[in-house]
Amino acid sequence: MTAQIEISNVRKSYGAMTVLDGLSLSIPAHEFVVFLGPSGCGKSTLLRMIAGLESVDSGEISINGARIDALPPGQRGVAMVFQSYALYPHMTVKQNMAFGLENIAVSRAMIEDRIAEAARMLEIGHLLERKPGQLSGGQRQRVAIGRAVVKEPKAFLFDEPLSNLDAALRTRTRIELAQLHQRLRSTMIFVTHDQTEAMTLADRIVVMNNRRIEQIGTPMEIYERPATRFVAGFVGAPAMNFLDVSGLQPSGSGMVARCGQHVAISTAIDPSRSASAVALGIRAEAVHVTPPGAGDADGVIEVLERLGDRTLIYTRLIDGQSVVAAAPGQTQLKIGDPVGLRFEGEKAHLFDGEGLAFHAEALSNAV
Repeated sequence: MTAQIEISNVRKSYGAMTVLDGLSLSIPAHEFVVFLGPSGCGKSTLLRMIAGLESVDSGEISINGARIDALPPGQRGVAMVFQSYALYPHMTVKQNMAFGLENIAVSRAMIEDRIAEAARMLEIGHLLERKPGQLSGGQRQRVAIGRAVVKEPKAFLFDEPLSNLDAALRTRTRIELAQLHQRLRSTMIFVTHDQTEAMTLADRIVVMNNRRIEQIGTPMEIYERPATRFVAGFVGAPAMNFLDVSGLQPSGSGMVARCGQHVAISTAIDPSRSASAVALGIRAEAVHVTPPGAGDADGVIEVLERLGDRTLIYTRLIDGQSVVAAAPGQTQLKIGDPVGLRFEGEKAHLFDGEGLAFHAEALSNAV
């Protein structure tokens, strides 16, 4: 079973505080969608509204064409995996996985078959007779996922399920979730504030901020063509560099932006919007260190962040603006060194006073 989920103009408030304000979204069957955004943006509330754990003030939620927002959680055909695992401590793993099926009178033979298949898929067969207190955090999370799998839901809902795991286990569990989606081909919705989880798991990412959707797209669409300054700054590590634009001039099919110290960068934009440009954005991997005077700007290195395969160079320009550049991991640069910076103009972005990217109107999936 799988689900196509339609969310139409939903609103949610708690007293005078509006959490979601007229949000609409279509999730095709079989898709792995990630709701990504900072704390308080409404992503978990939206997920809980789909699950039936929060009511809808107005608007509609449908699965496979049938409206579900008035149905109790158990009749919606979805299964939710929580951040806190929510396992019964007095029950064994097998009993935890069977409990929901027993409540809806599934036959014992079918329960045994489903548990056996889920245990094989998640590699927890050797844990079935243990209780949650005897399991590691990663094992408990796999059991919680297994409890959802045995229900054979139309859609899986994950509410920051990796937040309680250490870094190494988060990486492994991410891979397991991606493999699970490939095997089941079910509709999955995953909530996180972690961009790495979003980029590695999602077919599409829904970036949320301040009660609304900022952009919807594939991971690389979000990364390479952010529709807003918020998306550009939120997705990517390190965050995108932003430079104040002091002037723009036509140059061939694009423009030349001047940022403080006469930094000239070409980028293809609509010349009619040039007057509204207030910031230029460029990612660290598109900024290259050169000898002083040989690039588009000069500055001094303030911090070096050595990550093994690459080194991030935190530079203060002569005009006081900060820029992060990427260099090879074995760079011999030192803090205090004067450097030049060369910008890949074709990878630059321009944002207007409202934070909208100049190319955003060309993105049919920007909201």
